[in-house]
Amino acid sequence: MSELGIVHSVNANSAGGVPKPPVGKALLLTGGVEGDKQRDLKYHGGPARAVCLFSLEKIAALRAEGHPIDVGTTGENLTIEGLDWDSLEDGQEYSVGDAVIELQKPAQPCKIIADSFCEGDSARIDEARHTGWSRWYASVSVEGEVKAGDTITRI
Repeated sequence: MSELGIVHSVNANSAGGVPKPPVGKALLLTGGVEGDKQRDLKYHGGPARAVCLFSLEKIAALRAEGHPIDVGTTGENLTIEGLDWDSLEDGQEYSVGDAVIELQKPAQPCKIIADSFCEGDSARIDEARHTGWSRWYASVSVEGEVKAGDTITRI
């Protein structure tokens, strides 16, 4: 295994929705992130979408484009720094903190995150339109605690 990135922030919202403020640490469980709630379980949460990840570098690049995005405003549970976002593929497994996660699929943007984008255009992070800019959903293979500063390593 080799170190690939760092957990910049662990984010959750016990009331549901966005933004998801930093919480320092949380348990990643097969059913989701402890202390985080999803309001629409048809499109969010569940075993295949237990954790949502996004790149700190992509957030910074979007801010440079003028978008009012910030950590947690697009609903990601883990904001990751240093991971080669363009190389992510479904099925890849990562050790993060005490947990193991498996990437499932890019996360489709929805209207709830529109405030993070100029003119509400959340399609800016739609994988079909802008390859490599999407958030990712992951399942949890091994439950465990994750905290800011933990490494994320490809298995």
